[in-house]
Amino acid sequence: MVQAAERVITLHPGDVVLGMRGDRLQTLLGSCVAIVLTDPHRTVGVMCHIVHSRSADEASSSSCAYGDAAIRRMVSLLQSHGIRASLCEAYVYGGGNMFPQLVTNATVGDRNADWSLDALSDMGVRVLSVDVGGPVYRHLSWTVGRGEPHAVAVPL
Repeated sequence: MVQAAERVITLHPGDVVLGMRGDRLQTLLGSCVAIVLTDPHRTVGVMCHIVHSRSADEASSSSCAYGDAAIRRMVSLLQSHGIRASLCEAYVYGGGNMFPQLVTNATVGDRNADWSLDALSDMGVRVLSVDVGGPVYRHLSWTVGRGEPHAVAVPL
């Protein structure tokens, strides 16, 4: 019997996707942040690729490139499968400093990472792992299931 190949879904900036067990979700991150939410049984997972954390000027934007819209979309996708986001577990990646020679104080990546962690805390979501910051970009992939996401940090 031939086993079906896993579905590979590549996220681009602003994407939010839902995968089922066996699907592989992947993205490339610089100063952007990816949040992975999964139910405790690891049957369903959602991943987003946030470009910008929310600011007063962006509050009304519905683009999933902004943190608030991405979180709303993630919650909606989980709810469509009968899963409450507050019962999920999270992983957070990215938020790198893409210009370390030019920017030595708080960066866009720092703000994105801080915003993401605050948003998850506000939702009551338990964060299992965080890999953010530094003068690196990250290749992130996760196969929905028992294992954790895998991030490879590549120095600039």
